[in-house]
Amino acid sequence: MASVPLLRREEVSARFVPVVLGGEIFAYSLARCFYEAYAIKTVVLSAVDVQVTSSSRFVDYRICPEMGQGDEAIVGLLSRIGEKIRQQGKVALVIGSADWHARLLSSHKDELSRWFAVPYNDFELLDEITQKERFYELCEELGIDYPRTWTFNCADPTVTIDAASFTYPVIAKPSNSARYDLMSFPGKEKIYEVHAPEDLVRIFNLLRDAGYDRELVVQDFIPGEDDAIRTLTTFSDATGDVRVVSGGRVVVQDHSPYLIGNPLCILSERTEEIIDAAKRFCKRTGYRGFANFDIKYDERDGRYKFFEVNTRPGRNTYYMALGGVNIGKLLVDEYILGERIPYREAYDRFLYTCVPSKVIRKTVLDEPLRDEVLGMYNAGQASYPYHNASDTLKHKVLARAVYYNQIKKFRRYVWDVREAARSGDA
Repeated sequence: MASVPLLRREEVSARFVPVVLGGEIFAYSLARCFYEAYAIKTVVLSAVDVQVTSSSRFVDYRICPEMGQGDEAIVGLLSRIGEKIRQQGKVALVIGSADWHARLLSSHKDELSRWFAVPYNDFELLDEITQKERFYELCEELGIDYPRTWTFNCADPTVTIDAASFTYPVIAKPSNSARYDLMSFPGKEKIYEVHAPEDLVRIFNLLRDAGYDRELVVQDFIPGEDDAIRTLTTFSDATGDVRVVSGGRVVVQDHSPYLIGNPLCILSERTEEIIDAAKRFCKRTGYRGFANFDIKYDERDGRYKFFEVNTRPGRNTYYMALGGVNIGKLLVDEYILGERIPYREAYDRFLYTCVPSKVIRKTVLDEPLRDEVLGMYNAGQASYPYHNASDTLKHKVLARAVYYNQIKKFRRYVWDVREAARSGDA
């Protein structure tokens, strides 16, 4: 089932205006794809100047204080921008870079649809499947493997955790990441690796005292290094049928406290089991558009365990473009042209990376994987989304600086930590 077309194909370059919330790497990656497909600039709205993006010739970068002033201010900003675009006889699409952008745009979808194509599911569905406890219920129904999980309501003052009953280590994380992302408090981390009962109690109290009023999820810790993680991105039509799929094996992920778990290097890898599971999930829920699934291979039983679905394109969705499908063109075909998208698996061999080869050499412990990935660097097959020879000189200088700054981060959060552990063992 296709959408009612808003433009004809020959009109896209002259009349289509993409708008992206947030100025980070996804905004640049999507703008790059739109430019490559249609030779158009993308409007990027951000509260701050992310110069590696704002310096690009592919974007119309606008620093807007409203982007830091809450939902009402952002919706007001978008309505003004959308009305101006409409008065120019053009058609706009709006998409966000973060979980909270997805919730904002979904929850105001009816209002914003006056001016924009809004490529998000209705809020009822989005809110349901982003609650981790509901996600795992659906996994149970569909026969999708997931880690053993417990939830504890931070909003209920009568709830306590029998922390001594768990086998450690465990993973603790907020059930509602979009809500949690907007909070700021000392000791905040994206996820918490917990090694003792007293630490679990401390983390539960930390979130409760900070005002987090949803569930804390406690999960069985699945052993393995970063390279046990798998990422899968799907794009579905309005019936929930997956039209495009791509994914890979995470080689290294971010280890800095606030960004921990974000993949920084991904090697293309096709796994039938997880593709089939994601298709069942999207069809069962009627999911439309981009979805990103976080998965980990459990060496203990040889199964792939699903952690969550991100109801938006992930920050690394550019790997789908490296796999052979332009992500900007997908959005246009589905939401602007209303065309049925032929089924495609975007697994052209790729190495998506945001880190220099030194990070791989010093971080990856699996020797065959390390050698394979370094071989792709040496052969010029490693692709950094910010690297584009046709962009401005300022952008290229800043992109290089961001790239090599990763060495400093890995030295602090990985290599020094490992050295200290070895010294302690000695």
